[in-house]
Amino acid sequence: MYSVIDCISLMLKRIESMKDVKYQLPHFLTSRLQFSWQNGEEMANWTSSLNFTDGGALRNGGDTGTRYFEFYEGPLEFNSSKCLELRRSITDVKVLSMVKQTELFERWKNLQMCKWEMNVTEAHIFKSTLFRCCNAPAFLFTTQKNTPLGTKLKYEVDTSGIFHINQEVFRMFPKEMPYSRSQFKKCAVVGNGGILKNSRCGREIDSADFVFRCNLPPISEKYIVDVGVKTDIVTVNPSIITERLFQSCHVLLPAFYNTRNTDVSIRVRYVLDDFESQQPVYFFHPQYLINLSRYWLNQGVRAKRISTGLILVTAALELCEEVHLFGFWAFPMNPSGIYITHHYYDNVKPRPGFHAMPSEIFNFLHMHSKGILRVHTDVCNCC
Repeated sequence: MYSVIDCISLMLKRIESMKDVKYQLPHFLTSRLQFSWQNGEEMANWTSSLNFTDGGALRNGGDTGTRYFEFYEGPLEFNSSKCLELRRSITDVKVLSMVKQTELFERWKNLQMCKWEMNVTEAHIFKSTLFRCCNAPAFLFTTQKNTPLGTKLKYEVDTSGIFHINQEVFRMFPKEMPYSRSQFKKCAVVGNGGILKNSRCGREIDSADFVFRCNLPPISEKYIVDVGVKTDIVTVNPSIITERLFQSCHVLLPAFYNTRNTDVSIRVRYVLDDFESQQPVYFFHPQYLINLSRYWLNQGVRAKRISTGLILVTAALELCEEVHLFGFWAFPMNPSGIYITHHYYDNVKPRPGFHAMPSEIFNFLHMHSKGILRVHTDVCNCC
């Protein structure tokens, strides 16, 4: 039997023999431990020091935020104490300027270890506010019901301009909205962000009951694994209609955004008719877009115009029971600090100052944390 002194002596010898041995953390840990961010002239590097909590979890020793990298089987439950804390670490940030983007990304990465569940109460409250302000099931599209023949329709942007709804244009409108409130159980709204590249989310996107896409993105064989192919409705910038055209989906045009768009959108409708296309063509109702812009302005999204992606996400929240977002990310790096292209198919930057994409994504992260919708930024493992 060893004495206490003998035991201590053996331990010291073992430690001495191990001092030159180098250990390597598993990849899924080390991949989370280094991060850098570059935005314009600003460059900040962050490297973590590690220590263990009493419960065996790794915790960052270099900042005050809580970070958990646990050895666990499967994700943590949505309402576990750790997940509640991680969700609060995001919802407590009331405006984007309260934290550095690196810190926001880190909090978002930590939250990925938690299962996501829809919070029915929170979702219902949010959808009720959308019904009162905007009411997509009645006013998302310009219809014969909400815009009768002879209506003097105000444009979304050119508010001094008026378009008189004549018989020719009136016939282009559907009799009423083709979609109803909470008609679809699970919807995917697919943005075009570079975060989708190598995501392998195609099958999960295609498994949704209804799929929204923005601005006729390419969904050729080259991209299907990441972005899928199913498309139920797609928004279209009229200038690119002749370059790309999906089959068997509804086409949604901003005909009454301004006076210039009206003529182009109507000609798009005529072109599709000439080709005997069976694809329904719809026009956004300008008053819906005006109301929606006001709503998001009150939520802190200050831009010349909200993005098409935000319009579709908001509409989906009224038309669908459960909403999942793919391809929505407004930063030059993914949450792990790896540079990504602006779109999954190219790196063409948008016109600066037109949209407020970081503010839009910030709102989505809040809504994810509250269980209103789910934002996908990791690699998918569907099916």
